[in-house]
Amino acid sequence: MKNQEKLRILKKLGNECAILRKSVIERLGQSILDMAAVLSGVIGSGGKILIAGNGGSAADASHFAAEMIVRLQPKRNRQALPAVALCVDPAVMTAAANDFGFENIFSRQVEGLGQKGDMLFVISTSGNSTNLIRAVRTARSKKILTAGLLGGKGGRLVKSLDRALVIPHTSTQRIQEEHIFIIHLLVELVESDLF
Repeated sequence: MKNQEKLRILKKLGNECAILRKSVIERLGQSILDMAAVLSGVIGSGGKILIAGNGGSAADASHFAAEMIVRLQPKRNRQALPAVALCVDPAVMTAAANDFGFENIFSRQVEGLGQKGDMLFVISTSGNSTNLIRAVRTARSKKILTAGLLGGKGGRLVKSLDRALVIPHTSTQRIQEEHIFIIHLLVELVESDLF
């Protein structure tokens, strides 16, 4: 493939991404503001955010927790916010998978770490990950708020969450790009609310 053809493809993808971003803000803007307010409320009331995802969404969960604990912008020198990515401890993950099955790696952690007043925040491009569905069930049984970033039509998770932001697209890459954009927005809004 020649460079001109590659450039044409890049421009086409860039335009598609721009259209999706605009659509996300138009469709989900108020829901993003509402989600940020709930996150701020959980933290302001002494709760913590437990974050879970698989694959690229696990990386997004870790990124979200890092932004909450450290900070989003250097100009805002603030205290750490309580957030835990449930996908970052290989000993816990592999022990839970070995003893209870991969489908229970997150529910086991929610059982041990979650308390009423916390929030479980799941990230899934499909909304159909069994381990996330089970984690949400465990959270609900403990009266823990549930929320998530999903893709497509939201999969099986969308109906079981208290709050969901669903990126209406079929491409995993485009969904993940919007998820990280929304994560940054949420952290910025929470920082603004609390500080």
